Amino acid sequence: MQEDFGLGSDDDEMEGDPELETQSTSSVRRKPIVVKFPSEKAGEVVGLAGERRNQYEGYRVEGDLVNPYAPFASEIDWKVAQWAKLQGPGSTSFSNLLNIKGVAERLELSYKNSNELNKIIDTHLPTRRPRFQREEIMVDAAGASFDVYFRDVIECVSALLGDPEFAPYLVFSPERHYADENQNIRLFHDMHTGRWWWATQLAVEQKTPGATIIPIIISSDKTQLTLFRNKSAYPVYMTIGNIPKEIRKKPSRQAQILLAYLPTARLEQITNAASRRRTLANLFHACMRRILEPLVEAGKVGLNMTCGNGDIRRCHPIFATFVGDYPEQVLVTCTKYGDCPVCPAKRTDLGSGTAEPVRNLEKILDALRMADEHPTIFAQACIDAGIKPVYRPFWEGLPYVNIYRSITPDILHQLYQGLIKHLVAWLTSAFGANEIDARCRRMPPNHTTRLFSKGISTLSRVSGQEHRDMCRILLGLIVDLRLPGDESPAPLVRCVRGLLDFLYLAQYKVHSTETLAELDAARQLFHDNKAIFIKLGIRSNFNFPKLHFSDHYRLFIELFGTTDNYNTQTTERLHIDFVKDAYEATNHKDEFIHMTIWLERKEKILLHDRFIQWRLSGSLPALSKPPDVIHSISNVQTAKRANTKLLSFDDIADDYGAIDIVNALCSFVALVRDPSLSTGPRRRERLHNAAANIHLGFSSLALFHKLKFTIPSPQPWIDADDIYDVAHCRPGYTDRQGREVDSRFDTVLVNLGDGGDVGVKGYRVAQVRAVFFLPTRVHKQLFPTGSPPSGALAYVEWFSTFPSRPHRDHKMYKISRSYTAEGYRYATVIRISNIRRSVKLFPVFGPVASREWTSSTVHETCTHFYVDPFLDEHTYFTLR
Repeated sequence: MQEDFGLGSDDDEMEGDPELETQSTSSVRRKPIVVKFPSEKAGEVVGLAGERRNQYEGYRVEGDLVNPYAPFASEIDWKVAQWAKLQGPGSTSFSNLLNIKGVAERLELSYKNSNELNKIIDTHLPTRRPRFQREEIMVDAAGASFDVYFRDVIECVSALLGDPEFAPYLVFSPERHYADENQNIRLFHDMHTGRWWWATQLAVEQKTPGATIIPIIISSDKTQLTLFRNKSAYPVYMTIGNIPKEIRKKPSRQAQILLAYLPTARLEQITNAASRRRTLANLFHACMRRILEPLVEAGKVGLNMTCGNGDIRRCHPIFATFVGDYPEQVLVTCTKYGDCPVCPAKRTDLGSGTAEPVRNLEKILDALRMADEHPTIFAQACIDAGIKPVYRPFWEGLPYVNIYRSITPDILHQLYQGLIKHLVAWLTSAFGANEIDARCRRMPPNHTTRLFSKGISTLSRVSGQEHRDMCRILLGLIVDLRLPGDESPAPLVRCVRGLLDFLYLAQYKVHSTETLAELDAARQLFHDNKAIFIKLGIRSNFNFPKLHFSDHYRLFIELFGTTDNYNTQTTERLHIDFVKDAYEATNHKDEFIHMTIWLERKEKILLHDRFIQWRLSGSLPALSKPPDVIHSISNVQTAKRANTKLLSFDDIADDYGAIDIVNALCSFVALVRDPSLSTGPRRRERLHNAAANIHLGFSSLALFHKLKFTIPSPQPWIDADDIYDVAHCRPGYTDRQGREVDSRFDTVLVNLGDGGDVGVKGYRVAQVRAVFFLPTRVHKQLFPTGSPPSGALAYVEWFSTFPSRPHRDHKMYKISRSYTAEGYRYATVIRISNIRRSVKLFPVFGPVASREWTSSTVHETCTHFYVDPFLDEHTYFTLR
């Protein structure tokens, strides 16, 4: 059954009337076909840790039998301590607060200052994560020793594996996932679905059957501690691939451990630049070799470890991936700056778009074995192998490791801060900054997008997030622009579309062999059209490593799962918790000693908080495991209370632009009473006559200014985080500072009743003008024989239906305003449950953007638009 919520017309009068039936957009999570590893011994349990099945049962502090907050005297005693260590001011400020007469006494605290609190934490709170140790690393070439602060990597692995919060989700053996029964379409998502784990399991099983692989994920990135004193830190983070990526990527879940602080010496006493770089590389590898040394024996023979539920397995911790930006990748692989850290492609061929096999590890190891020969012989052997002469790289002796298959893609630095940064500069050179900035200032607002009110050409020190925001509007900025000399812009538009497609496809949370083919096609589309930039004189070649590395993305997704398994954005976020906050908590003298102490205390507080929650509730605050099939509903809702008082229909028409709200409401009521009015001959006339006989019984409404959407991931194979979206519908107003705020009426994507998860079929774009509830007092009057509509309603103005296919070059759909035969904007009242989400429209600017348009008025003054497919991952997946 369908309903035409408005003054529709007969088919011979108007094309594409929206006929809606009430339904929420839903997607079904399908269970993949899972092929287990052939050996049943892989990941097997070899014993139990006594009778204990939960490690919190072994967490004990003095007095906790009667007091769950022990060693703190009471709940408030614990809460103040927790606030002081996780959210409060510095130690001195906290001590000064407690020194105020009566504060500590009235709160009945068991400590009177920061030192006493620290003593309680240090002596009475247990920890499950190892303490930091300091060692001196000697580098002969520098003639000095350097301090490295690190934890025992095996104990760190044991702490993660034994964390009871992760126990329900840990994966212990590799699997192959398929989308079809015939196993033709393979799926890749978490690390255990990739080829690396399967191949490594096979290799380990040949020597020591019954092994549990623990993939070690290492990431590092030097970061600044201060802006003016030029202090820096070199943190190294570690996690394990047995923990699902949805947990690993969230700092609040504490699945990442700070493994070490490396020395940050600049060795300025070495005047020769090449010698200084070589010595710094040797220092890095010497430190990392010492830190990861325990993995050599443990990876070969394994060792028993206890999981969070008490199961004991023989675990083989094996270095799997290194996560870092290009300088870190070059440093780790001992390759030369400007070369690919993965393959031996010549610098003159980096822009060819052809992926070469990874470097020959055996040839490189043969060269490294000559380190004890004469320095000249060693250096020449390394040059012949394509690497720099580094003495004993840290990965040289690690079992089952090929470092050139462990360097993973880097979305942040390679794509956003690399290719997109270059692309913006190329487009600015091609079309001119003035016109691109003018279009930026005239883009309509949307909840997801940023308004670049001053354009993008004047921005400096652009962040990764700003480049991400640019990607959402970049294609809309150049469509219909003309190139100098009447050069066809079609190749340039296709080039931009290919690069943006590659960027969004590379970030899929689940890949299949089909989507990986699309990834390759998008990359090829860019390479097929990139010559336009050479023809315009903007580039002379494309031989730079960040572009070249895109040739390897498919390989690493197949090896280690999707790119969110090893994204450097996680590392950037960890800098705040583990480096910058830790540094600010010190007195900035001998900072690394104090930073490690601060971090250990913070980890104890977090662990004790989880123990208290378990103690009080009897269970862990963990997510439930998803069932085989999940029906995810797109939820749309309003605020609990209206944003306005009762407004008359005339005021709504004047202030909100809902000029036909009375007729639209009458038509809506008529259709709810008799759904057959939406079909059959002369339906427009029949609906008009039925609506004319409706008496609403009210003349005012209270309106809502915002719709909130919770949108599930559109990919059917995962249960990922929901996407939060908002659509605004409010007139202009004056804020508390006396500033004029422009009106805003957002555009949305409406399900006409048969819209699916993917594609535009069954959908239509509309602009929301007013959101409201029908007064309950008129329900019986308006719907005497049936149930009144549940939920809120929206008065919307429609755009034309989607064309049968998108544009051949930029692949966007072009739509326009819909009008009635009388020349008015075509508007109806619909249920908000039919609105799937907000949608962004690019104005069709033409060769030159009208200077009369503004960001707040372009929806009203422009009549033709392109639908933006790059709003976010959900929009891209469904509308591309």
